[in-house]
Amino acid sequence: MADRLDFDAYVQQRWEPLLRTAVLLTGDAHAAEDLVQEALVRAARHWHRVDPGAVDTYVRRVMYTRWIDAWRWRRRQPDPVDTTEHDGLRHVVGEADGADALATRLTLLDALARLTPKQRAVLVARFYEDRTEVDAARVLGCSVSTVKSQTRHALDRLRVLAPELAATFGREESVR
Repeated sequence: MADRLDFDAYVQQRWEPLLRTAVLLTGDAHAAEDLVQEALVRAARHWHRVDPGAVDTYVRRVMYTRWIDAWRWRRRQPDPVDTTEHDGLRHVVGEADGADALATRLTLLDALARLTPKQRAVLVARFYEDRTEVDAARVLGCSVSTVKSQTRHALDRLRVLAPELAATFGREESVR
């Protein structure tokens, strides 16, 4: 019973941060909810074995691997020019201080949606969650060199897709 109460408390406390990360990964609010729910179902099955100090890491790793695995199996990516994916993303973008800040955030979301799922996962882990390359590699289940190369390729692609972000934030800040 204590495990169930601990799990329920975790879900109540961490739902929104997990959902924000999932929206950045998937580019779609509905797919993000499905991803978080699937990760939590998998975590609930093994809750008694999860280290209490590493619960967030465990759940986020499940989210990352499920997202990448699902993409690999489907072998299809959303149409990069499809703008319907941004329905429901306002809660991630948040209320910006002004129209310019909102426009910048929407441009970033659009550019992220055009990356491959693996590139998007690496950028979210590295910059949104502020993880080191080693930690991101551990969470994503890949090598550090893969994280480095995917980060480099993703940043290069973002610079092509949204050069105005580089001018706004500078070279490395364009993904934050």
